[in-house]
Formats: sequence, structure tokens, C-alpha cells
Amino acid sequence: MLSTADALATLLGAARAVDGTETLPTLDALNRVLAADVVSPLDVPPMNISAMDGYAVRIADLTQGERRLPVSQRIPAGHAAEPLAAGTTARIFTGATVPPGADAIVMQEQTEADGDAVTILHMPKAGEWITAKGADIHSGSVILPAGTRLTPQALGLAASVGCAELQVVRRVKVAVFFTGDELTMPGEPLKSGAIYNSNRFTLRGVLEKLGCEVTDYGIVPDRLDATRSTLREAAYAHDLILTCGGVSVGEEDHVKPAVEAEGRLSMWQIAMKPGKPLAFGAVRRAGVSQGAEGGVAAAAVAGSEAESVSVSGAAVESEAFFIGLPGNPVSTFVTFLLFVRPFALRLMGVRTVTPRALSLRADFAQSKADRRNEFLRARVNPAGGLDLFPNQSSAVLTSTVWGDGLIDNPPNHAISAGETVRFIPFSELLN
Repeated sequence: MLSTADALATLLGAARAVDGTETLPTLDALNRVLAADVVSPLDVPPMNISAMDGYAVRIADLTQGERRLPVSQRIPAGHAAEPLAAGTTARIFTGATVPPGADAIVMQEQTEADGDAVTILHMPKAGEWITAKGADIHSGSVILPAGTRLTPQALGLAASVGCAELQVVRRVKVAVFFTGDELTMPGEPLKSGAIYNSNRFTLRGVLEKLGCEVTDYGIVPDRLDATRSTLREAAYAHDLILTCGGVSVGEEDHVKPAVEAEGRLSMWQIAMKPGKPLAFGAVRRAGVSQGAEGGVAAAAVAGSEAESVSVSGAAVESEAFFIGLPGNPVSTFVTFLLFVRPFALRLMGVRTVTPRALSLRADFAQSKADRRNEFLRARVNPAGGLDLFPNQSSAVLTSTVWGDGLIDNPPNHAISAGETVRFIPFSELLN
């Protein structure tokens, strides 16, 4: 069986950023990925500004014993400042331009105002309470590199240098469908032997939260011809096709032979729990000529650079990626977070796709070690340690709502109460 690290490395080695960009208003670019560096056209702040409400002074005046100074001007934020005349002070407010000639700000709590004059009660140091021009950003510097996923604070940073628009990578187009005559949609009568299709809701949710453009083909009949037809349609207009279940070798499992007929497929057994089976490959695009040795599919599975061809003047990859997830609901959820999420982010052009993990105390004991890499559902308790959900079955979806994240437990390792474990919060895996 492949280790989780090897499986992820193979996936990321095959991934390539999609072609195509668009320009969006900065206000509308949340969670999109930058296609080009954002370079600041100006210094931030663009001038020396006051960091306090107080008085701008010349330190030389104070060192000569002048502590009571006439107020020669008043400078609110957003207003121009005149040069500060020797032997005077300027009333100034937070964010306002420091007048030329002033070299310190004395906060108002350290002064005594008296009509048109003020007594300075504190000897400031040079530069005190002055935020220097360019202290945050220098003109010409890259403030957000290409491949950055735009958070609210990144949008604020872009706006701070005057960027009204941003060039971003187009959305990754993902097709999802589900096979199984036992699957029923909520709201429909649940027949004998049937189950509600929870995976459809989970996968749609995580893909949309990730920022993908999702096409949901719904539940496809358990027939080889229907599965092949859906794959062909999905491949033509999407970057990635995602399914769950149906990739085993049973007579009613049609996804595996369908993908093999329409493209190429590698079946992996991954040394992890939950989520042992994973399928990875590619599906040919109808009407797009193939390269040597089967074109992109062979290259994708091998992890090498994919071939592209020209269709209607645009570069179009000759195949779409395919990932088949296991069918149990927790296995679907966990394998998506650990494998599909970083793969999709890499398609978007994101450079750093590894979630940050925390080192936390286990407030439980698990004496039985598993030969596979376990991903245990746990949550942080009020004492700052981790509690373990009592039922770690791959069918217990309750654990994913109860928990705050996953404990990444190495193979053949029993957990003792009080030891430090590696914990990956869902907040890292669902952003």
C-alpha cells in the first residue's frame, strides 16, 4: 500500500495550474488566486504620519529649554500640513501628515494646553510616535505574489496601494456525480435497502467552499453506458471529475471500467484509515486530438507535464483529471480533505497547499495501534487537550460534525494519555 505522503506527492506531481485568467474588482476577489504579482505603485504610508493625537514638535526647541510653545497650525487626518516654524508646535491627530521640520510627536496626555499655547511635559526621542513614509510598504515591492489565495486581509492590502482590480486565475471547473441504485435524495421515500446520498451534499459543500465551479450530474444509473456517457460529457468542459464509490471490481461497479474505456486509471491502496481505496487518472475529451502514448492521461498518471492542443485558438488540455473517492461518508470526507483539496488548490495555482498542524495533548488513551496511518476525529476540550470521538467507524458522519479536526496518528502507534499528538484543525482543511 502507498503511504499517505507518497500518494499525495504523486497527485501534486501530476497537478498543473489551469490556463485562463480574469480581471475582477478587488471587492469581488475573495478566495480567488492571484494570476500575477501585485506590485505596489507607492509607499505606504505615502508620507510621515502621526501615530497619536498630540503635538508635533522640533526636539531642538525643547532642548533649548522652550517647553511652552505657541500652536501654529492644526492638522487633522487628510489635510495638508505646512512646514513647522521654529519655536512653535502643531496640534495633530492620528493618521495626519507630520509637518516638515517636526521630528517627534508628543501625545496629548503628556501636555497641558493653555489657550493658543501648550506646555510640553515630556522630552521625546527623535521619531517618537511618527510612522515613517514607507514603513509598511516600499514603492515597487511585491506585496502579494502570484499564487496567493486572497483572504480578506489580502484584499485590504491590495486596496491599501490603490488596486481597484486584480488579475486572478479562472475558477477550477469540477464535475461530480454519484453511482448506486441504492442512493436516494432527501425528500424522496426511502425504499428498502436504500440510503440517502449524504456524500453529494458533503462534496458539493467542500468544493464550493474551496472556490471551485461545480457541475453536479447527480445520481447516474448503475449502468456502464450511462457512466461512460456522463464521463464523456463531464470531461469536455471540466478540469477535474470527482466521484465516490463504484470503483471496485464488483459486477455493479461501473466507474472503473468506464474510466478505463474513456481514459486511463490507476487504482491505489493507501495505508490510511479511514479511506484506503483511491482512484486517480484522466478521461479523454471528445473531439480533442490525442498526443503520443495516449496524451495527457498517461502523462498525468505518471506525474509528468501534460500535453495540450489548440482548439478554436485556445490551449485546451486533451484530457480531464479523474479522482475516485471511497464511498463511506467519513472516508469520502477525509480523503477529500487530504488529497482532493491540495490537488484542486494546485490546479488553481496555489503554491503552499499543506495545512498547518498543531501539537496538542491527548486527553485519552488508545492502546490498540493500527498498521495504517490513522486520521482520528477529535475535538479540543476546555483544558486545551484533545478528546476522541468514541466511534471512529468510517460510516459515522456524526464524528465530523462533533470534531474540530483530525489527529494524524502514525502507523503502528498506540496513543498514551498525556502525550503530544499532531492535530490538523478542520479550519485549516476547509478553507
